[in-house]
Amino acid sequence: MYGLRTESEFDAAHFLTDYHGKCENLHGHRWRVVAYLEAEALETDGTQKDMVVDFGVFKSALRELTEELDHRFIVEEGSLATDTVACLEREGFCLFTVPFRTTAENLARYLFDRLASQGLPVSQVEVYETPTNCAIYRKDA
Repeated sequence: MYGLRTESEFDAAHFLTDYHGKCENLHGHRWRVVAYLEAEALETDGTQKDMVVDFGVFKSALRELTEELDHRFIVEEGSLATDTVACLEREGFCLFTVPFRTTAENLARYLFDRLASQGLPVSQVEVYETPTNCAIYRKDA
């Protein structure tokens, strides 16, 4: 089995709905994302011959995703009143609305699925909220 690993970071705010603790309040992280690709065999022809995938393609794909989230307020769809969202947008805040609770676990799955949808052989994504705490989403065995 061959594998590649790359990482990217982004700064974003979020809060957890229906949570009782510090994270129910709006707060931010310097999120670190580590992504892994795996392949049984290397490419056999073309410019990616003898590679899992060109590192430039892999790095660019992950960085494009993290750039979408950078300096955003990640909001679970329906977690804020419509007038609150309108007010934040009117004030110039950049919201990134997702259809899931904004946990590191769900962000790991979201990023995994987005990389996979680009045809990359993604095997695992780790999302760090802090330097020592991360959530992992990996491909089923």
